[in-house]
Amino acid sequence: MTGLFITFEGPDGAGKTTQVEAFARALRQQGYDVLVTREPGGTPLSDKIRALLLDPAHKEMADATEVLLYAAARAQHVQEKVIPALQSGRIVVCDRFVDASIAYQGYGLGLAVAEIVEINRFAAAGLQPDRTYLLDIPVSVGRLRLGQRERLDRIEQKGEQYHQRVRNGFRQIAEQYPQRVRLIDANRSIEQVHAEIMADFQAWQAANQVARKGELG
Repeated sequence: MTGLFITFEGPDGAGKTTQVEAFARALRQQGYDVLVTREPGGTPLSDKIRALLLDPAHKEMADATEVLLYAAARAQHVQEKVIPALQSGRIVVCDRFVDASIAYQGYGLGLAVAEIVEINRFAAAGLQPDRTYLLDIPVSVGRLRLGQRERLDRIEQKGEQYHQRVRNGFRQIAEQYPQRVRLIDANRSIEQVHAEIMADFQAWQAANQVARKGELG
């Protein structure tokens, strides 16, 4: 595949959607062909699964059901939308991917991380992001931002201890995959966060170009 797969992750309230939009807008201004998408969702079928997952009415949802529904939505999204875009050379910018399942269902729900990884390796057909921007904020700040919304979804309504486990999980992921994941302090202005992301992307891209030239001899 000739495209680039860039993902944005982080606890609820971290400002991912805002930064995804700013990042994609900046890339388009530089002439790149960019596809912006999200998980769960991204396709008509995956969006229907998203509605089930996030509906606060489904408080009875079993943990295993949650894991498998996220994976099902991801499988459809990857096959129908992400892989074709990458094969055509586009930059795919995705709001959440497998890291979210590891953080929310693995660390958050206390399920076996290795099992979550294996389920999602199958669901994502082995696809991994080229670069991940992990927006990190204290849980208290994220909860304060969420409080400004009119309606919280089923995941957002979970307690503070759950969201603290999720944040800890994301930070563990950043420590485990430092070459892929860039940890970003999101407890700053939108402009400061965006500037750091763009600077990192440009430096990362330049380093990759040098590495590819070296491989070609």
